[in-house]
Amino acid sequence: MGHRSALVNIAPDRAVQKAHRQATAAPVREIAGTLQDVLSRRLTAFIAGVGDAKTVSRWASGEVSEIRDVWMEQRLRTTYEIAQLLLTYDAVQTVKAWFIGLNPQLGDVSPAEALRDGRLKETLSAARAFTVGG
Repeated sequence: MGHRSALVNIAPDRAVQKAHRQATAAPVREIAGTLQDVLSRRLTAFIAGVGDAKTVSRWASGEVSEIRDVWMEQRLRTTYEIAQLLLTYDAVQTVKAWFIGLNPQLGDVSPAEALRDGRLKETLSAARAFTVGG
């Protein structure tokens, strides 16, 4: 925990900006691959709103390089941005637990569910709050 606090005190704004830049520039293949590794294929598919989790693997492998549904891509990019931000401070297990756990800042809904429901700003704010100790 002390290590985490030291990182937060150094430059939380820089970490937020870095995660945002990564999410903006990353190709679909990288986004899907990272989320599949960190969250699991099934959870990533749930957040994206796709019925078949194999779709996530197709994105990650590059077999499908474009997402035609803009809202689906927005959910994935925001999820990736949040994952990148949280990974700056915590281990993969903690990040996955954050996504699936009930979150009081989201009305006791999991961040994964909030993202799927399109509550992107709220979920991003909850992630930023978590990085500074909440």
